[in-house]
Amino acid sequence: MSYSWPILSAITFLPLFGALLIGLRRAEDESAFNNARFIALWTTLVTFAISLLLWRDFDPTTAQFQFVERRAWLGSITFHMGVDGISMPFVLLTTFLMPICILASWTSITERVKEYMIAFLVLETLMLGVFTSLDLVLFYLFFEGGLIPMFLIIGVWGGPRRVYASFKFFLYTLAGSLLMLLAIMAIYWQAGTTDIPALLNYGFPASMQTWLWFGFLASFAVKLPMWPVHTWLPDAHVEAPTAGSVILAGILLKMGGYGFLRFSIPMFPLASAEFAPLIFALSVIAIIYTSLVALAQEDVKKLIAYSSVAQMGFVTIGVFTLTMQGLQGGIFQMLSHGIVSAALFLCVGVIYDRMHTREIKAYGGLADRMPLYAFCFMVFTLANIGLPGTSGFVGEFLSLLGAFRINTSVASLATTGIILSAAYALYLYGRIIFGRLEKPSLRLIQDISWREVVVMTPLVALTLLFGFYPAPILDASAVSVDALIKNYHAALVAAEQARLALLP
Repeated sequence: MSYSWPILSAITFLPLFGALLIGLRRAEDESAFNNARFIALWTTLVTFAISLLLWRDFDPTTAQFQFVERRAWLGSITFHMGVDGISMPFVLLTTFLMPICILASWTSITERVKEYMIAFLVLETLMLGVFTSLDLVLFYLFFEGGLIPMFLIIGVWGGPRRVYASFKFFLYTLAGSLLMLLAIMAIYWQAGTTDIPALLNYGFPASMQTWLWFGFLASFAVKLPMWPVHTWLPDAHVEAPTAGSVILAGILLKMGGYGFLRFSIPMFPLASAEFAPLIFALSVIAIIYTSLVALAQEDVKKLIAYSSVAQMGFVTIGVFTLTMQGLQGGIFQMLSHGIVSAALFLCVGVIYDRMHTREIKAYGGLADRMPLYAFCFMVFTLANIGLPGTSGFVGEFLSLLGAFRINTSVASLATTGIILSAAYALYLYGRIIFGRLEKPSLRLIQDISWREVVVMTPLVALTLLFGFYPAPILDASAVSVDALIKNYHAALVAAEQARLALLP
């Protein structure tokens, strides 16, 4: 499928145009701030509308890259963009969450509003570039470029320990990505190209695959994040503004899982097969350990942040089972978590804007004063647990189903994470929503406003829709996932035949 105009470039770089419009406005009064908000909102809405056009014309029956754009750029490095069944859902998730972030920041951000909106629009371009790039160098520039606006969002508009949290986030992710840069350089020296479609069909030597796989793992494990390189995430979430936490959990974490699907498994299949047990072990530890840590938290945001690490453990288990159920479960779990975790952080933002505290003990009995809020929070809490009928169930079920086919011990241990998630999620919901409304400061608290209803409604709708009808996501990725599995097994068979041929 192709257009007579570069639709992927339009989606990717339109937010930069909106950022430029905001930057050209020199006034610093309230009217200028409102103009910045409206420009950012309309820019993200138009970008989302164009991505829906892309989704409408996307062909799920082929594993080939679609809407491909390619032009000369830096010598042998080309400006190459395209999407397939693996990347297309993440493009749509990104464009969907951005208008929600702008609306969520409408009244909570009152200082440096223009700069804040510019940072988010630039961040949207960089995130979309990650999912549409078909050249390794281009991918790396977008992947690393996203650190800068998120660093500023946390460091400028964050909480009391924002500087510490922003530098920790930046240094962790930068350190991991430097190893990926070395791996990209080695790939270019070996294959003579950084074109991703060409590299997907290039057979790297088995010994080289190991080092390249670990180079990419260093970056993707931090970004996801996996245990034990997850410690930056709770600090970043706690100090980030609400919309920053939404993007951090909803999109930036998914770049690690996407990287495994796009690079680690198809380019280095022998290393992926060899080190899958390592991924399983780290994932099981992440699920159990961070779930137990979440149970001990007294800060709402920190509890949800640790739950995100546990949820990503299901993703990595599903992806490295290399089964149809596991891979599709991992992809679906990432998309579901992008919606549900974003919604949970928005729910935290609602009460934080009113009470200016995230301590669980500061709340209780909110159902009396905030019934609409209690309903929305309930839907997202149950989805986070993985209750059937919500989107959270589908991804976890498929990931565990794939794991049971490969290793029943891993699947059994991972299943304990569902029990623990019910423990910490219901503990949180019960202490905030139920009980008596005894604290005087809560007696005048207001239910969600019309703006917050507009923000919550599509998230509630998608959480329930994909719980009952996951076919749009599963069908879109099915052919691409099947091709990935076939190529993976073909590489393993070829390696085994080469090994047998060398035997006397």
